[in-house]
Amino acid sequence: MGSARSSRRGTRMVDVSAKRPTMREAAAEGAIRMSPATLEAVMRRALPKGDALAAAEIAGVMAAKSTPRLLPLCHPVPLSGVTVEAVCDAELPGVRVGASVRGKASTGFEMEALLAASVALLTIYDMAKALEPGMVIGPVALRRKSGGKSGRWARKAE
Repeated sequence: MGSARSSRRGTRMVDVSAKRPTMREAAAEGAIRMSPATLEAVMRRALPKGDALAAAEIAGVMAAKSTPRLLPLCHPVPLSGVTVEAVCDAELPGVRVGASVRGKASTGFEMEALLAASVALLTIYDMAKALEPGMVIGPVALRRKSGGKSGRWARKAE
């Protein structure tokens, strides 16, 4: 590495071996905005690729299970349960996605919940983009988490 010194710390996975495994849960949410016509096609399951809501929910579960492969510094954690729900919202107009992840581990499940919600939203975009490439995803945010030393946290209502 030569003689040049850097003050940059190395990238590393945090060592959680001293932390006691506890039941933990995290929930995230997000939305995708689209025209009323595109939303109607989503609701009628009339998209060229099929049922976007069902596909999004399955994709979100798969994403939660794949988190440590996609985010290099996340610990592989034993998931006890993953729930993803995609719901049409005419007032948005668009689809709201909620994801919750739980299990017993030495570290939390925030990234699994956020990734599940994000991938579910991207799946809806992928399935409806032929009708409307200008859909907008976001924001995606952690809604709440519990377990571990820090206990409970919840986002304040906006």
